[in-house]
Amino acid sequence: MNPSSGESGSQAARQVRTAIIGAGFSGLGMARALVDSGDRDFIVFEREPGPGGTWWLNDYPGCACDVPSHLYSLSFELNPDWTRRYPPRKEIQEYLAGMAASRGLDRHILYGNPVESMTWSDSGSYWEILDGQGRRWKAGRVVAGMGGLSRPSRPDLPGLDAFRGPVFHSQQWDHDCHLEGKRVAVIGTGASAIQFVPRIQPRVRQLDVYQRTPPWILPRRDRVIPGWLKGLFAAIPLLMRLDRYRIYWLQEFRVLGLVVSTRLAAWHRYRARAHLRRQVADEDLRRALVPDYEMGCKRVLLSDDYYPALDRENANLVDSPVTQVDETGITDATGRHRPADVIILATGFQATSPVPWGMIAGKGGQDLARVWESGPEAYKGTVVAGFPNLFMLMGPNTALGHSSVLVMIESQIRYINRAFRYMDQTGTTNLEVLESAQQQWNRKLHIRLQETVWNRGGCKSWYIHAGSGRNTTLWPGFTWEYDLRTRRFDKAAFQRRSQSETGS
Repeated sequence: MNPSSGESGSQAARQVRTAIIGAGFSGLGMARALVDSGDRDFIVFEREPGPGGTWWLNDYPGCACDVPSHLYSLSFELNPDWTRRYPPRKEIQEYLAGMAASRGLDRHILYGNPVESMTWSDSGSYWEILDGQGRRWKAGRVVAGMGGLSRPSRPDLPGLDAFRGPVFHSQQWDHDCHLEGKRVAVIGTGASAIQFVPRIQPRVRQLDVYQRTPPWILPRRDRVIPGWLKGLFAAIPLLMRLDRYRIYWLQEFRVLGLVVSTRLAAWHRYRARAHLRRQVADEDLRRALVPDYEMGCKRVLLSDDYYPALDRENANLVDSPVTQVDETGITDATGRHRPADVIILATGFQATSPVPWGMIAGKGGQDLARVWESGPEAYKGTVVAGFPNLFMLMGPNTALGHSSVLVMIESQIRYINRAFRYMDQTGTTNLEVLESAQQQWNRKLHIRLQETVWNRGGCKSWYIHAGSGRNTTLWPGFTWEYDLRTRRFDKAAFQRRSQSETGS
């Protein structure tokens, strides 16, 4: 099917068996799974002009992954050509683009064409989709692979709109804004900031980094993967797969210090503190960079150059909250005003509000954003009661604090494929998770989360939904455990209707 052949909005809706939202790891992984199963009746809607998802959008200086390359790739699309231990953004995007081209996925993707809205038709057993070109589509089932870190969070700072210089979020980096010789203010010290701050510090006249709470930082120890090793992996793929298993299990054991006992993270705490002492000589600066919460409560970061960048003469760490922005700069809680020419927001994403209002309407017209107003909730992070034939990748409580999210995505893809096979084999047109099954799953999930460092570690993080106080983001256990729980399609947790019952 050629996706460009869809009719205009004034004509009849184009029909497709499966619609996929997003062409990042989730969407392309799902598309690849459908092709491998012999199903080519699908379309992928992608807002951006190319594939990659977050790795297309985020192109700030120094952007890279903090999961080792051979684990941050799909198990069915291993890559022997990674150049570094931790893959840079450009290589990840090229990896995904290469898979889309070589596996014939590109012909199914509508680039530069987002889903504006989608509404469930209970009588017709399909989702009616309005795309960014004003065209209408009918899809029997939808897989949402939009990702939880796709909507930037812009801080509500008094006077920010009055600032007369450039203001941009790290995800929307303004490459036309030249920073050389400028006074630059960075608000936020999360995963993006610790990557781009060392890159821009040598270029700017003055760098003020506004920190709310300091992150725990471990040595990154990135390195080039030698050519002989890449050649060996290419010649003997089994060795590459064994290396992936090695990395997987090293990462997997890190979860013990997060969900079992913080005492099991003692070695990592020691390494982080030694790393800080080794890289920062100034005692006052070092004191401001010491976290006052349990390690793992917020995302643990990896860097070898962030601390040294802050210890330069033209850099200044401000550990007092921002209270006001005016035309010329920023005032902190001590009342001190610092002039700025450029403000860069490293303020993260709306992880606990991943779906825009008015985008997805399920049974009875209920808006998914309203249903999730008190915090996102799903069954196995994949399906939601009241939204038949809608499947999610990286839905609520499927993100990780210790390993590669791609492991979770692959488990979900297999689970969704099993659901699709069940629907095909039984003639099911409406498949919806039972409200009781969803409630039971989440009740047990949040009992487990209460005992984790994320809920008891003494910090405020983006993992926690502000309104409910619940952790709606992370999976509270091993990834192999989640894989076991999604290993089979549990039809007893669902209600189904067939074509004869719906009259479609």
